[in-house]
Amino acid sequence: MNANLDASDEARFKRLQWRCRRGTRELDRLFGGWLERNYWLAEAETRQAFDALMEAQDPDLWDWVMGHARPPRADWQRIIDAIRAHHQL
Repeated sequence: MNANLDASDEARFKRLQWRCRRGTRELDRLFGGWLERNYWLAEAETRQAFDALMEAQDPDLWDWVMGHARPPRADWQRIIDAIRAHHQL
């Protein structure tokens, strides 16, 4: 974590770590991995988009990350694309 971030940033990150625990180990690893790799480097808008993305239902997340469907928001799609690229999906 960056020393310039405040306690609310750390609390949000911890909350997101918990929310990345999904219904399957695969989703846990995909979204938790993105969080660990990218969250602190991401712009505020991307962090907010990821937070909102974690409100989606697991079947939708799975379909999006597997390329069976596209999320309704372009900022979510950018996160999904990054996950897919990292895991060569």
